[in-house]
This record gives sequence, structure tokens and C-alpha cells, in this order.
Amino acid sequence: MTSEPDPYIFSTDILPSDLRFLPPLANGLLGWRVYNNIMHMGGVYNGEVETEEPAQNTYSLDTHTGIFTHTLSTASVTVSQSLYSHRYYSNMMVMEILMVRQGTSEEPITVKLVSSFTPQSKDIVFESAPDYKVGRHIQGQTTTAEFPGASCPTVHLIWIPAPLTLTLPAQQSEARWGFILVVANSVESAEASFDEGLNLMATGALRPSHEKAWKELWLQSKVEVVGSDSLCKALIGCMFYLLSAFPSIHDTSRCFGGVSPGGLSNGGDGQDYWGHVFWDQDIWMYPGIALFYPKLARAVLEYRVGTIDGAMENAQKQGYKGLKFPWESAVSGREVCPEDIYGQQEIHINGDVTLAFQHYLYLTEDLSMFTQGKGSEVIYGVADYWVSRITWNLEEKKYHLLGVMPPDEYYYNVNNSVYTNTVAKFSLQFAVELAGLLQHPAPKEWQEVADNIKIPFDEKLQYHPEYDGYIKGYPVKQADTVMLGYPLGLPMSREVRRNDLEAYEPVTDPHGPAMTWGMFAIGWLELEEAEKAQHLLEKCFNNIQGPFQVWSESSDGSGAVNFLTGMGGFLQAVLFGFTGFRVQKDSLVFSPLLPNDISELCVRGVNYLGLVSKLKSFTCQKDDAVRHCYSYTFSTSVFSGHPVTFPREPGCICKLASTSSCWPF
Repeated sequence: MTSEPDPYIFSTDILPSDLRFLPPLANGLLGWRVYNNIMHMGGVYNGEVETEEPAQNTYSLDTHTGIFTHTLSTASVTVSQSLYSHRYYSNMMVMEILMVRQGTSEEPITVKLVSSFTPQSKDIVFESAPDYKVGRHIQGQTTTAEFPGASCPTVHLIWIPAPLTLTLPAQQSEARWGFILVVANSVESAEASFDEGLNLMATGALRPSHEKAWKELWLQSKVEVVGSDSLCKALIGCMFYLLSAFPSIHDTSRCFGGVSPGGLSNGGDGQDYWGHVFWDQDIWMYPGIALFYPKLARAVLEYRVGTIDGAMENAQKQGYKGLKFPWESAVSGREVCPEDIYGQQEIHINGDVTLAFQHYLYLTEDLSMFTQGKGSEVIYGVADYWVSRITWNLEEKKYHLLGVMPPDEYYYNVNNSVYTNTVAKFSLQFAVELAGLLQHPAPKEWQEVADNIKIPFDEKLQYHPEYDGYIKGYPVKQADTVMLGYPLGLPMSREVRRNDLEAYEPVTDPHGPAMTWGMFAIGWLELEEAEKAQHLLEKCFNNIQGPFQVWSESSDGSGAVNFLTGMGGFLQAVLFGFTGFRVQKDSLVFSPLLPNDISELCVRGVNYLGLVSKLKSFTCQKDDAVRHCYSYTFSTSVFSGHPVTFPREPGCICKLASTSSCWPF
């Protein structure tokens, strides 16, 4: 009896011809692409194992454990080379070699380690330091500060050098070797981490501690479907790579640098946006992770809090009050976009940041993030920016936002981007709401502008133009106006929601960024047209590059790699589309709907108001006789001591409210 292949393991006999699509290995602090010679802070191990006799090669990424393994098999020996970024000790990277004798020969067996690792960097001036125990040690400083007057970070690397060959001694059946590299910002920290690594190797706990950390992470989330192996595998890949870009759930003391579109393993000179942080983090990657991991969600918010000073300087340079978060952000929060027009005009980033904070509060009711955590400074600072940036139009008696670039970057210097104005309206409303919760006196202008900002709408055609003067049918780069329904949640009739989808879907660039089609899919799911949604979601598969489920920004393989933004949009289409989850002020709303080829969706670990330990899983099953789900089961539910199944009728919506009750509407 043949067992089904594990969807969490991505295997192949041949590496992709385009080496950009080798799997990235990251842990929230360090990241690198397998066999590449560059990691986020310099160089690391690279290259393959070779033998003189003919060999069968297998390459496998186990997403259960975050370990990439190259297995080389000959008549006399099987060699396994394992690579991983340690999930618990996040400043440590590991290579392990296992040689196992095959056949009856008892002669020594030697394999080559092909490596191009050289301790050098164009960004850091390295110099040799005294060897530490069995490790080589180099140290250096970055060549350029992020902005004039800022310090240049110091970097220390200590690693066990890998030899050119490894030999399995005569008459010995197997042998193991381990190599570690640690990175730190002080010699004391580097030496302590290296000592920890040596101790873990000596006690046999190096790999087990890594695997345990990944196991703990996976226990807090599960997103799987029955009926489509490709969809299931894509979802697993999305969760794995997104989680790899976030810090450890055990270590919140480190300074998290945010999540870039290409993650930690990409972002070299001129590549993948230089590793900068965009709205991609807050709008596209964050929601799917926040639904399961409040600690990781908070890390994203703390990153933005840490850039408040830079955001204040950005606003002042533009001549406005409050905070202006950069279109491209690094450590300081000052604008680092190489082209001024984006930083000047793509101001919707401010609303995107506040939307993440609002989402977090509604999911967790954690007011400490807004008091001790200084999140309120972000919300109030953004509100002040909108009030100072807005212009009153006497003729329309509405507030206008002039000279902006919408999310659709084909257009710039336009007035009243419907997305920008809507996200500004909602962030002002949230500022008023938060001020009430914290008993902070809210300036009356916040509510005044929120109530009277223009939201472009065509009464005749009953749809939302992308901006003032937009001509229906003009090309669109990516999801923009369709995001009014989700994630913004702008109230509108079903007719208007449909009109928006039908207006923008045919004119959206088919080679635009990958996250777009997920938003269209969610829209059609809201309208209970699951097959249309599925067709659009399938477009995302063109961006998934085999065999390791690596995403490219565009369907032709061009653009940023590994494109976490596209993964985030794809994941949201399932988590917030198929389930209908909506995080609202006083409830978590859900309304499941599955396409024909999906018979079951299982989501485990949703963390709502800290109830994850009781609300363990959500399973949505479909009756073949109808298009809607007929049941959803909460295992070990908060509602009783036994699993509870609620009847599902077309159009039924249930609310999981803070009162821990559920009822059909």
C-alpha cells in the first residue's frame, strides 16, 4: 500500500534552471537562498557535495522543519547535506553532513565540498579578528550610514570553516559533521552564540532544538484544503515562507527590521527593492499572520513605532504635521525610496499602517500596544498628517487629497484617489475611536475631515472611479479600487461591489504583481460566485515557480523573488475569502463558501481575543447538492466541552463575538 506524499515536503531530482527559484531559508533575522553566496548580512556556506562515482541526486525542502536536504546516493555511499537557518537561535546558520556506507566495501570514502564562500561584502569593510576556539572570526562596519549622522552598525561573524573534502573512515558505517556560522553586533554576543552552538552540537541538541521551534510554530496554525493538491501545497508554501520572514515567537527582545517583499534572503544591490519595507508588509503579509500569531503581529507594529522619528521628519520635509511613514522604509523610518515621486505622492501608506494597528486591536483587545507600546502616537500622528494634508473644496463642500499616487502606480499626481481617501477616512475614524478608549481629547478636525472627505463615486454608472477624472476602461497596474470592499470594508451595495469588480478586472495588467488576483477572488466570494473566484485565484499559480513553491512578482518569472507580497494576497483569499472571516470591532464574522473542486477547508489556531487554546480548529465542509457549506465545526469549542456543528444555510452569517457565543442570523 503506497502512502500519500507529504504536502509539506517539496522534493525534486533536478534543481531549477533559474537559481533565483531555489528555496530561501530564513528565521526572521538571517536569511539566504540555498547555494547562494550572499546572506542578509554577508556571505555564508554555499555549494554542493560531489562524488567521483555516478550518483543520484535528490533535493528536498521539508517545511515541517525548515530544513533543505541534498541527498546524493552512489553504490558505495549515501551523503546527506542539510542546511537551515536556526529557528530558535536566530543569529545562527547551520550545515550538517551525514555519510552512510552502502554495500560491502570497507574502504575509506571521500566526498568533495564545493564551496565559493568567501568572507567579504561590498556593504561591509571586514577585517580579520583572532580565531575563536575552532572558529574563524571577522568583524567590520557597514560602509555607509542610512542617513547622515547615523551610526554604522558593527557586524561580527564566527564560523567553523568547512574543509575541501570529508572522508568516511575505513570500516566505519557512518559519520556526521556539523558546521555553524553566527552573526552578532558585538564580539561578546558573537562568542556567546558560538559557544551555545558548540554546546548544542556536543549534546546532540542542535537540530532537535531547531525542529522543536518549527513544530511549536506550526502547532499554532494550519491552513489545508481537500480536493486540490496544488492549492494545498501552495498554501503550505505561503505559510512557511511568510513565517520564515518573521522573528521567533520566543524572542521578542530583538530589533525586528520588518518584512520586505523579497524577505530576508533577497534584496541585494538593485534587486528586490533593496530589502526595504513597503505597504506590502502591513496590508498584504500581516493579516494572514496576525490571525494566528498575535506576538508576530505585534512585532510588525513595534517596527512601525520604532520609525516614528523618521516618519515625523518625512512629514516636516513635506511641510505637514504629524507622521508620514515612508513609501520605502529601512531602520530609521526616513524615506529611502530612490525615486522621490513615490515618497511624495504614495501617501496611502499612512492609512495602511494604521489599518494594521486597528486590525490588531480588534483581534486582541490589547490596549497595552497603544499605551506602553506607543501605538497611539502612530494613530494620532497619522490623523494629524491627514488634517494638515487635506484641502477644502468650496464647490463640492468636501475635503480633497490632491496630487497623489494611488496603489495603481500607472497614475500619479492625481486628485482624490478613492483608495487613498477611503483609507484616510477610516484611519481618522479609528483615531477618534482610540482617543475615546484611552480618554484622550481628540481634535474635532479628525471627525470633521473623516465625515466630509470625498469618496469618488459615479452615480450614473454605479461604480467607484479610481480617482477624479479616471476614464472607465483605462488600464490598471494592480489591485486598487477593488480593495474598497476588502480589506477596507467600505459599505456598498452588492450591485456596486459587482460593478467595481467588472469594471477593473478586464483592464488589470495580466503581468502585474501577483497579489492582485487574490483581492478579486475575495470580491467574487463575497458575491457568492465561488467559481469565478477560483478562476482568478488560479491565475496566481502562474507566479509559483517549482519545485519549491517560490513566488515571482510577475507571472513571467520577473520581478522580486521570493515575492512574499503575492503569497500574502493568496493566503488572504483563502483565509478571508473561503471562510468569509472579517475582523470587526466587536466580533469575528465568518461566512464560508467553497468552489466546486474544494470539498473541505481546515483552519486551525485562529487567535481571537486570546481564545486560541480553546478554539482549536475550524473545518468547513461542503454539501455537493448545494454550492454553500453545510457545516462548520469548532473542535474543542469555546462554546461547550464537545465539538459543535452549526447548520449552514445559504446566506447564513454567524458571529463569534467576545461574549463567546455563536448564533445564526
